[in-house]
Amino acid sequence: MRKVELFKAWGRILSGRYPSLSIEVTRECPLRCPGCYAYEPEHLAGTGQTLRTVADYKGDELVEKVLDLVRRHKPVHVSIVGGEPLVRYRELGVLLPKLSKMGIAVQVVTSAVREIPPEWNEIDNLYLSVSIDGLQREHDERRKPATYDRILRHIAGHRVTVHCTVTSQMTRREDYLEEFVSFWSEKAGVKKIWFSLFTPQMGAVDEEILRPAARKSVIDKLEELQPRYPKLELPRSVIEGFRNPPSGPSDCMFSRTTLNLTANLEDRVVPCQFGGSPDCTQCGCFASAALAAVGRHKVLGMVPIQRIHEVSDRIGHRLNPKALNV
Repeated sequence: MRKVELFKAWGRILSGRYPSLSIEVTRECPLRCPGCYAYEPEHLAGTGQTLRTVADYKGDELVEKVLDLVRRHKPVHVSIVGGEPLVRYRELGVLLPKLSKMGIAVQVVTSAVREIPPEWNEIDNLYLSVSIDGLQREHDERRKPATYDRILRHIAGHRVTVHCTVTSQMTRREDYLEEFVSFWSEKAGVKKIWFSLFTPQMGAVDEEILRPAARKSVIDKLEELQPRYPKLELPRSVIEGFRNPPSGPSDCMFSRTTLNLTANLEDRVVPCQFGGSPDCTQCGCFASAALAAVGRHKVLGMVPIQRIHEVSDRIGHRLNPKALNV
């Protein structure tokens, strides 16, 4: 996070607002990925709905409702997630330039199941994150029709970040992660490679869950790979975030600084983008680890930013208690 963004975020917190807004822009997705948290029954716990049954919007109505949310909440950063955001590529073609002109940094998280419009290259402060589940054989099985071949065609001419969530299936071969990093590092359009670790719900027994020994081995391996692959963005501070996940949502800066909304643009996804009851002690979220690293940084070498955030958050809530209403 750049210093200017940090100060903007601090200003939002002092005014009782969330500096980050994450929007499930559609309930639709042509993929049926095993382990996808967005379509788990727990994701919208307390609403009586799932992402597949919740209402969503299209056309000008979607564009105007998202712009209205942004005007009201005044975020520094907006994440467009789904579902699959490219299902609404026409609406995004109108919305993204408007957000850019408002000075907001926007990240679109996609499977690249369809072509990313070439004109998006001209939009300032737009960041494209492409989700990839391991090497081609496993990925194509899990994420069809968003296969490797389609992804490579659809990201051509763009600068993207590749994001991979490590699951237990990827730990069965010692050189698996390095082969993945090597493959995507060679692609000219890939500017960064991010890794998260699979984060389960409390009490879950998913095949994807990393057992403690496997989790430690993955973190050690990623730490070893980072100096040899410049595109692998994994600072030591983020590694430490993986090694020391938050004890719960109240201990997670990402959870506390991001307002997550589902596709009806009204209901919140809580306590974070995973929804339900995530097992924070097994959290592998890259964003959470990265913000934890920011939180540990000491201003003037004395006061951790997380402590400043906690005080500022309390002040903001007291001064503007209605600002957090959706």
